[in-house]
Amino acid sequence: MAKSAPRAKSTTPPKTKSQAKPPGKALKPKTTAKAPAPKAAATSDRILRYYRDMLLIRRFEERVGQMYGMGLIGGFCHLYIGQEAVVVGLQAALGPEDQVITGYRDHGHMLAIGMEPKRVMAELTGRRDGYSKGKGGSMHMFSRAERFFGGHGIVGAPVPLGTGLAFAQRYQAGRGVTVCYFGDGASNQGQVYESFNMAELWKLPIIYVIENNQYAMGTSVKRASATVDLYRRGESFAIPGRQVDGMDVLAVRAAADEAVEWCRSGKGPMILEMKTYRYRGHSMSDPAKYRSREEVNKVRTEHDPIDQVRNRLLEGKLADEARLKAIDNEIREIVIAAAEFAQESPEPDVAELWTDVLEAI
Repeated sequence: MAKSAPRAKSTTPPKTKSQAKPPGKALKPKTTAKAPAPKAAATSDRILRYYRDMLLIRRFEERVGQMYGMGLIGGFCHLYIGQEAVVVGLQAALGPEDQVITGYRDHGHMLAIGMEPKRVMAELTGRRDGYSKGKGGSMHMFSRAERFFGGHGIVGAPVPLGTGLAFAQRYQAGRGVTVCYFGDGASNQGQVYESFNMAELWKLPIIYVIENNQYAMGTSVKRASATVDLYRRGESFAIPGRQVDGMDVLAVRAAADEAVEWCRSGKGPMILEMKTYRYRGHSMSDPAKYRSREEVNKVRTEHDPIDQVRNRLLEGKLADEARLKAIDNEIREIVIAAAEFAQESPEPDVAELWTDVLEAI
């Protein structure tokens, strides 16, 4: 008999006579959005690492915003400020055999994976030393060596592509897991549900992470989605879902541990809805007039992911102000160096127009 899924915000549809038994025990949805409790207390070193990784994303994105305003970065640019706990908590649960694919709000994902800040920044400025040789820009970076498969500008596109990556992992009989990130707006795309069906049918090792930052471009989830509990979107396919406080890195890590274990054990996909919030507009060209300044300030004051970790460290006497200040100074130096490297890197040669292109015969 299959092992039951953990009893934390689980959803699977009721079994019918014509339906195969779904993985795990069917549970009624709870009214709270709590992540599974951590299996063990996080160590001070682990929490400090979370703090450092989130701070790197925050400072890096702040610098990207400045450089965009100076005209040093062209095209579309979507910042990850406010959502740092999601990717840092998830990435901490992954191993070297796992892989990641995401949408166009992707700079934070690259940094959390461990990709070099200077090369990420060089790609943003369209320079030769960038990860895609300056041809991908903000939305289309890629690194096979780092098992990072994009950066995709089409809404919802990471889902079928990520499902294909997970199929390859299953076909090759490895232990790897694919983590596929997409937003609340993308969750309404038809290709998402086709992918869910195939993933559960073939028991693919994929974690579908819905980064629900409350607004699809400028449209509130409540205005665009008939059901706003996005973790339940896999019910008709018998895919279990969890709704997680995406502003709490420890809650994210606990949910990620559970999802990774579920996928590695051959039980198929899992959906994690991360309730998070972006502080900036949808892109750098978005004035974000569809929400009030008071709403944004309330989230920043009461639920900021970095402040939460900082308070845990100080209140638990796991670090003092001097230690945190040293980390902040270190991160600022890394970001300054990345910006300087990007501006000093040469532009791609004109001949690069003809490389990495598929030709029709």
